[in-house]
Amino acid sequence: MLFAHPRWLALALGALAACAFQPLGLWPLGLLGIAGLITLLAKAETRARAFGLGWLFGLGHFSIGMNWLATSFSYQAEMPVWLGGFAVVGLAGVLAAFPGLAALGGWLLGKGNRATMVLAFAGCWIISEWLRGWVLTGFPWNPLGAITLKSYANPGLAYLAQWLGTYGLSGLTVVLAGAWALAFERRIADWRGAVLLLAPVALFLIPTTIDSREGTVPYTLVQADVRQEELHDPARFEETFQRAMKLSQPRVPGQPRLVFWSESGLPDYLKRGYPAAWYRATTFATDPDQARLRIGRMIGEGSVLVTGNDRLEMRGGEVVGARAGITAIDSTGEIRGTYDKSHLVPFGEYVPLKWLMEPLGLSRFVPGDYEFWPGPGPRTLDLGPLGKVGMQLCYEIIFPGAVTQQGNRPDFILNPSNEGWYGDWATPQFLAQTRLRAIEEGLPVVRATTTGISAVIDASGAVRQSIPLRVADRRDGLIPPALPPTLFALVGNGLSLVWAIALLGLSMVARRRRQG
Repeated sequence: MLFAHPRWLALALGALAACAFQPLGLWPLGLLGIAGLITLLAKAETRARAFGLGWLFGLGHFSIGMNWLATSFSYQAEMPVWLGGFAVVGLAGVLAAFPGLAALGGWLLGKGNRATMVLAFAGCWIISEWLRGWVLTGFPWNPLGAITLKSYANPGLAYLAQWLGTYGLSGLTVVLAGAWALAFERRIADWRGAVLLLAPVALFLIPTTIDSREGTVPYTLVQADVRQEELHDPARFEETFQRAMKLSQPRVPGQPRLVFWSESGLPDYLKRGYPAAWYRATTFATDPDQARLRIGRMIGEGSVLVTGNDRLEMRGGEVVGARAGITAIDSTGEIRGTYDKSHLVPFGEYVPLKWLMEPLGLSRFVPGDYEFWPGPGPRTLDLGPLGKVGMQLCYEIIFPGAVTQQGNRPDFILNPSNEGWYGDWATPQFLAQTRLRAIEEGLPVVRATTTGISAVIDASGAVRQSIPLRVADRRDGLIPPALPPTLFALVGNGLSLVWAIALLGLSMVARRRRQG
């Protein structure tokens, strides 16, 4: 049989494990895939074979888990749609180096004993995910720990992220999958094998205590259902603005509240000093002051709209770049603060290695003549009685340990986003990773998206309210309260690395005891 060959089997196991992520959420397949990889590694004879098995696993894993990337090629005109499939496999091939390195490290430190290999591989997997989070600007999409999220209402085993970090949670997932690998080795007839088989299942299914406290700051979360094909069409700007405005009208007269719109939620340029042609391309003619005032009248007295809103960079009277950002506007039309996105999306907001990529025909997915410039990093905006808002725009929220301003802890995190160009697979995966940030930091997160899934997530990672894909609607409520700073919030990703070192240390002790 084709899949009897270890190389093909590793590829298939990686693809199988990817089915554990959303939207499928088949977590047993994730454990089964990792357990199968450990079994293959235990039989590998050389370093090259160990790395190759891990790389092939990663190739299948990322190709299936990130198949949504191909959809983005259908929303731009610079590159052919068919190139999307090659982009998925190409990126998967690059990212597969990280599980390849984890497999090599686990094999080197644990060869000769499967239990030792499980511990070593888990420690190396933590380190490999941490590296994937920052090497070449980083892309920590779909950390293995994301499969531990139980349901919208209950995060389950993922609640441990506050003590482990997401990367540490991934290491724990490898250990649990390793328990299955050991169970398969012992066979079910051995009672210890049965325990190893059933214990991970029990841990995955166990419910978690949820923080059910109510907050005090009212909010209105708006999802205007702006499809990607109309998002950047100037002829549709006023129509989509009016749709969002109608959904944002106050229901309790005189009640101050926070109103949340999505990334790209407001096409108006709100500051003076730009060339007149740029104002004419937005919803409210050429007067940014009037644009702000009509927003203020819409949200009601004492309220603040916090929305995605791009800004321009000027030099010598000419536009030279742009900032993807967030703007807070109060009921008087005053701008209360802004945020500039710091972790930009490669090919979405800028072209990496532009001197090489453009001659190859690779361009940005987002239309426009200017690339976006990065901001300085996470920021907390103090809105007085309406609270302190931490801001992370779209893709930034997937980076563990990099979502709050150091020394200025917010009351909650706002994550405006646009996933309309990624199809149905990316959005539930995005939501899962956002829930992990809430658990890690002990902070509520509000996701406001163009066309779903918008959600209010409490500090324990439970989704309290949500608006599904491709629905125009609003949700009203009170911002959930924050928890005290978690261990992860205090230590950051160093916490996950401590767990990696602990696992590697245990593997070394187990190896020496066996040799002794």
